[in-house]
Amino acid sequence: MPQTLSTPCVSVCTLDAAGRTCLGCGRTLEEIGAWPALSETERRAIMARLSARPAGASQ
Repeated sequence: MPQTLSTPCVSVCTLDAAGRTCLGCGRTLEEIGAWPALSETERRAIMARLSARPAGASQ
């Protein structure tokens, strides 16, 4: 049975003006690129931090 990955993706894949942060999910390009290799614990930690980020802010 395939395991699904936790993700904040909302299928609105648009980058901010600086081209570094997704306006849909709030993740940085580095976080998006690393996502498949991260553990579930690491993914959940990033998702917990997303709500503290200002909308469209590059982190």
